[in-house]
Amino acid sequence: MPYVIADDLPDAPAGTRFRALLDRPGILRLPGAHTGMAALLAKRAGFEALYMSGAAMSANMGLPDLGMITVDDVAWHIRQVARAAGLPALVDGDTGYGEALNVMHMVRAFEEAGAGAVHLEDQLLPKKCGHLNDKKLADARDMAAKVAAARRARRNLVVIARTDAAASEGLDGAVARAKLYLEAGADAIFPEALTTAEMFREFAARMPGVKLLANMTEFGRTPFFTDAEFEAMGYAMVIWPVSHLRVANKAMEELYAAINRDGGTMGMLDRMQTRAELYDTIGYAEYEALDATLVRTVIPTGMPPHEAKD
Repeated sequence: MPYVIADDLPDAPAGTRFRALLDRPGILRLPGAHTGMAALLAKRAGFEALYMSGAAMSANMGLPDLGMITVDDVAWHIRQVARAAGLPALVDGDTGYGEALNVMHMVRAFEEAGAGAVHLEDQLLPKKCGHLNDKKLADARDMAAKVAAARRARRNLVVIARTDAAASEGLDGAVARAKLYLEAGADAIFPEALTTAEMFREFAARMPGVKLLANMTEFGRTPFFTDAEFEAMGYAMVIWPVSHLRVANKAMEELYAAINRDGGTMGMLDRMQTRAELYDTIGYAEYEALDATLVRTVIPTGMPPHEAKD
């Protein structure tokens, strides 16, 4: 139903709903969805929670993932995703946009926008994608202070601490940092850019009883694993952070090339969501039915034939 009907809105906060999903048996699958349309499509496919990647939101704004976007930029994306699908989302909080007070402001802004969970990473600015080289790590105790600040600021939000230490400090360093972050109040741990099944299994074995997040990004350092394989290795959550953006961007590249080549879109119709499919996805008729002043829309059923000019 349309979000404008208050009776249909969830009663429980997004953080409470995210935690309930996380506490169920089985792995929680979180596909990337940084726009309202992506959220609707993911919900229609059967997913119960979503992931919002900082890299996807940055790219959506035409910016690199170097910590350039702001709390307000991300909160805008959160609001449209929460409004569109009503699903709890785990949001990428990068490095927290500063120190303790900045982290607390981020937590309050994200929670008020409708986020269910946030993860913080232990990099220094300018931060980089976890699967790239030359990441600079923050002091572990400075990061723990940020986690403690996030915990203090949150009402229901699930706080996940990400560590990028495996690449430079090895598994021992990553485990030591993770334990410190748990002591500071993290609800779960995200070990980024592990490179083998053995590393995933060992990290999980050394963190018994801890909720762990795995990142299944393409073109990175982690081999392909399925959700079931991650679950068997001891992980409670898995994200596919930028997959949707990669597919959509490739499709748009092909569309623009076709228009430039053919002078129109006639060769791309079979690749398009139809008007009827779009309206069905966004619930056009349901919104229309709420306003008696609107005349019911009749959707064209196809394309008129091409008329060649003499």
